[in-house]
Amino acid sequence: MILALVLLALAGPPSASATPSSAPPRETGAPAFGPEWRKLLGEWKGGGSGAPGAGGGGSSFRLELDGHVLVRRNVADVPAAEGRPAAHHEDLLVVSPGATPSTGSAVYFDNEGHVIRYDASWSADGAVLTLVSDAAAPGPRFRLTYACPAPDEMTVTFEVAPPGGAFRRYLGGDLRRVAR
Repeated sequence: MILALVLLALAGPPSASATPSSAPPRETGAPAFGPEWRKLLGEWKGGGSGAPGAGGGGSSFRLELDGHVLVRRNVADVPAAEGRPAAHHEDLLVVSPGATPSTGSAVYFDNEGHVIRYDASWSADGAVLTLVSDAAAPGPRFRLTYACPAPDEMTVTFEVAPPGGAFRRYLGGDLRRVAR
């Protein structure tokens, strides 16, 4: 499970389905997310490192359903190294808008059958998106952070916390936008 979650910071192919939003209903065609969400849109490629080793991949972020959900598709590959076999990971993250334009909720699914529910929020300056899993859920907690220091650059950090414990970096990487 940890290896799959490690790879979620890198990604690839487009398109997906969505989940119902817990946010108040919005008018058809009305923007569902604040402007900070748009900085994620497009195709991204990159690489990273962490506990499972170094790897590469890509992500796509697209608004779907008339702008009412944000869908991130992710693909990552870690080559075999130090007796560990190569790994291929795919995942899908579906974000629905929250009570304010800078918040949302998300559900993560991967090719290993994992499902994680996150609360998402942007920093006050709109530069950092943080997704945190529910503290009341059994098992470890997860935190996924996207820092956007420049329009076509993103730094991704994935952290894990044991029940009742503090978050510790498990992996991280850098992404560059290759297409809008």
